[in-house]
Parts: sequence; C-alpha cells; structure tokens
Amino acid sequence: MDDMKERKINVSVLVSGGGTNLGAIIERQKSGFMPHVNPVAVISSKADAFALTRAKNAGIPAYTVVRKGASREDFEAGIEKILEVTKTELIVLAGFMCILSADFTSRWENRIINVHPSLIPSFCGEGYYGLRVHEAALEYGVKVTGATVHFVNEIPDGGKIIAQRAVYVKDGDTPEALQRRVMEEAEWIILPEAVEKVAAELARDDA
Repeated sequence: MDDMKERKINVSVLVSGGGTNLGAIIERQKSGFMPHVNPVAVISSKADAFALTRAKNAGIPAYTVVRKGASREDFEAGIEKILEVTKTELIVLAGFMCILSADFTSRWENRIINVHPSLIPSFCGEGYYGLRVHEAALEYGVKVTGATVHFVNEIPDGGKIIAQRAVYVKDGDTPEALQRRVMEEAEWIILPEAVEKVAAELARDDA
C-alpha cells in the first residue's frame, strides 16, 4: 500500500502562451496537493511563451517544438520524441492552441487531458478557444458558464468529461473580465484536481 501511495506519474504539460493554468498546477503540486504527480516537462508550441519561464523558475525541464511553419507530422513527431525521453505517462493540455491528430490522440487514449473554458457541450469544438469562448457565451446571454476538464480524443473538446465547475455571469461582464473569473474560480481549481485524480488512477492501475 505504501508503495502505491508513493508511485508518481510522469506528467508533461503542453502550452502555447502565458501558462496561467500551468502556474496553478505548479502551485498545487508544490503545496503537496498532488502526491501522484511528477512534472517532467513543459513543451511549448511557441518559443516566446511565458509558460517556458514559469517552467524554468519551477525547475521543470522546458522544451519548444514550434508549430508555425512545420507540418503536423513533424510537429507531433517532435513532441513524441520529448515524451519518450522524459518517460511521460500523462499529458496535460493547458492553453495549448494546437489540435492534435487522431493518430496522436489514439496512441495516448485516456492519457491526455485538457481544460476548456466553458461548460461542455456549450461553446466548444473547433474555433472555440481563448477569448472567443467568453465572447460567444456573452453573445448568447447565458447566466452560468464555467470550465471543463476532459479527456482528449480525435474530436476537439469531444472526450469524456472528468470535472466541471460553474461560474455565474455578472451584469456588465466583458469577455476579458469573464475570462479572468472563469480561470480563477474554475480552471485553476479543477485542472490540478483532475490531473491528480487521473494520475492517482493510473498509479493504482499500475500497482
């Protein structure tokens, strides 16, 4: 039993920008909240992503595999090489603005999770990312939005839901204000929880 408790899952986080969700994972992991998580890599699709600085400051190996100008095959092959070297067992998409191929996701079935800034199945799928999600929610007039953590498959935002958390829309909300509140009240809470939950399940299955 003690061995199972101490078993950690090697986790790589894929990013494209500032890395606020990565920051939430780092903070919760350092506080001891994620005993089954061993961050082994942060991989960015952009060389200037601030998430790389967050990773380095936290002592996590940081890598860049540039998406722009590369074929999807070469891009994903570059990611796979890092995942292999770092012995990654679980992939977390945290503000990763690239859609992975069906070939890639099928090789990592139930081992890729993503956070999306809405309550799936609302405002999700191809074209719904970043601020556009919150613009759509406000345009539609919903009173409750939130965030979803789900497994990743070949359908954008189409995998099995792991966790959701609701956030109320306020009168006068701008897309930027709503985006910030959804991050603070939902994404930064449920993403670390979901990463630990899935890692613990993988550790138990391997025991």
